[in-house]
Amino acid sequence: MTTALAGAAAAAALLVSGAPVAGAVESSQARVVTYDAGQAAEFQAAVDKAAEVWNGQVRNVKLQKATGGQADVTVLADDQWPRTQTDSLGKGTVWMGRAAVGEGHFIPRIATHELGHIFGLPDNRTGDCNDLMSGASAGPSCKNDLPNPEEKAEVDQNFAQGAAIRPQLFTESPAG
Repeated sequence: MTTALAGAAAAAALLVSGAPVAGAVESSQARVVTYDAGQAAEFQAAVDKAAEVWNGQVRNVKLQKATGGQADVTVLADDQWPRTQTDSLGKGTVWMGRAAVGEGHFIPRIATHELGHIFGLPDNRTGDCNDLMSGASAGPSCKNDLPNPEEKAEVDQNFAQGAAIRPQLFTESPAG
């Protein structure tokens, strides 16, 4: 076996075993993203739960409530559809829109989905409830607020590599 092949086999073994890979961010070095849900009105508890969900699902980023200062993420409430304006990876504004709630969509799923955009995930309107980023396309009966394995891996990769994401407005709209 050549040296290159042996190295590739060793790296693959480390990946399969779950051992850390050089250059990857360890959980003790996870990037902290602060959030302020003080203006999220009735959605504050759902935003806190969404932060707990993400913190339990990914290694390379951790959400923390902002204390006494500026936050990386501001969460607001309004009467429109939920949406997120990303400024860069881990920074932006989330609007928890009451229009989706009025149609029966699951509030914890909305909050977790919108924070997914802050972490660099795009909408993926598959209609599959197992896909967090399918958003409203999964319909109001969907109660899943957990990212799937591919979504978790993409978030961890984004923060491990310091991915550059462009400013973008992600908007939800009724499935249809």
